[in-house]
Amino acid sequence: MTKAIYAGSFDPITNGHLWVIQKAASIFDELIVAVGSNPDKHYTFSLNERLELLQLCLENHTNIKVDSFSGEFLVNYANSVGASFIVRGIRNAQDYEFEKTIRYINYDVCNEIETIFLIPPREYAEVSSSLIKGFVGTKGWENIVTKYVPSVVVNSLIKKNQEEIYAKCK
Repeated sequence: MTKAIYAGSFDPITNGHLWVIQKAASIFDELIVAVGSNPDKHYTFSLNERLELLQLCLENHTNIKVDSFSGEFLVNYANSVGASFIVRGIRNAQDYEFEKTIRYINYDVCNEIETIFLIPPREYAEVSSSLIKGFVGTKGWENIVTKYVPSVVVNSLIKKNQEEIYAKCK
């Protein structure tokens, strides 16, 4: 049985992430979508919220498990759960250069785990979680963001934005 890990912050999950997940789930017997946690990074959604959003988006996939990890290298986490592959999405040349370097380091740490690169279709390749978060709050942002993230994420972003506005008015 082939098992792979697809990891990210998923803050928030985008349609591009979902494309990579669905493609990887069709290639591997089991896919673990792992939410990484970096204490130095500021997240819009808490770890539990990101896990919940992933669960909602992936609930119909029987060979996908959602998990999280913190304080360890992805390759070590992959090894600890018995995965033989790490899946990475490549949107552009900068992603490729970065991921190539990480792939070589991961191989040095554990040469039994291979990294697989998937390149999403153009309509997803230009969109990142950071770009999505940058739209929030701008007049009409919901109409733009709806094209790039699942509806459950749009609703969660609307709620977060309203909470932020309310907190500023206090």
